[in-house]
Amino acid sequence: MPLNYTMPELMVVAASREICDGDVVFVGMRLPLLAFQLAKETHAPNAVGLFESGVLRASPAPAPLFTMCDLPNLYQAIACTEMQDVMAFLQAGHVTLGFIGGAQIDRYGNLNTSYIGDAANPTTRLPGSGGAGDIAAHAGRLLIVMAHQRRRFVERVDYITSPGFGEGGNWRERVGLRGGGPSAVITTLGILRFQEESKEMYLVSYHPGVTVEEIKANTGWDLLVADDVCETPPPTAEELSILRRHDPQRFWTK
Repeated sequence: MPLNYTMPELMVVAASREICDGDVVFVGMRLPLLAFQLAKETHAPNAVGLFESGVLRASPAPAPLFTMCDLPNLYQAIACTEMQDVMAFLQAGHVTLGFIGGAQIDRYGNLNTSYIGDAANPTTRLPGSGGAGDIAAHAGRLLIVMAHQRRRFVERVDYITSPGFGEGGNWRERVGLRGGGPSAVITTLGILRFQEESKEMYLVSYHPGVTVEEIKANTGWDLLVADDVCETPPPTAEELSILRRHDPQRFWTK
């Protein structure tokens, strides 16, 4: 049967459910922008949003909202300050959850947005870090949202732009990173988390219409699978109604 929602809508809903009430969230653009709006209007009314443009919000922005710099996001914001102030807030350890994505990710959640191929002669140059390296290093926990393709989910990233768990285990502690590292990866195929000790990624749910075998085939290493792996819970009618009010033209979720 056809689904009554799109896969990006499911990803937004899954991401919003990762936001806890009272979280201080470094929000970002595209799907995370909508995920924060949705969480604020459902289960996390006390979450606070920080945006790289310098905006701080304690209330949902009026709909519709397409980018972090749209006027609705400025309306009744706590502050409209500078990027350096928001980054300083992050580096001081006040952000409990940060959103980022990447062109490549490996089994320990390290992300690459710098280049593909050899450093001396890369085949593709990417945008670089922006604020992602800082978010990955300092946020209390990290939520990664990205497409799930074999060329993106690789055994080892070509370059670590944004650190996950490095080589695994207690690597973050050994190198002095204060933030807690990735807590979940939400993709176009499923949801993944990280083992407590080894910090290796494993599959916890597959999206409707997707199989575990399909996810493993689109992963560049032998992906671990939870014993209780299950189908990702679909959006509720309330969640879809709120989400579509904020993205009525499906600008980000079609």
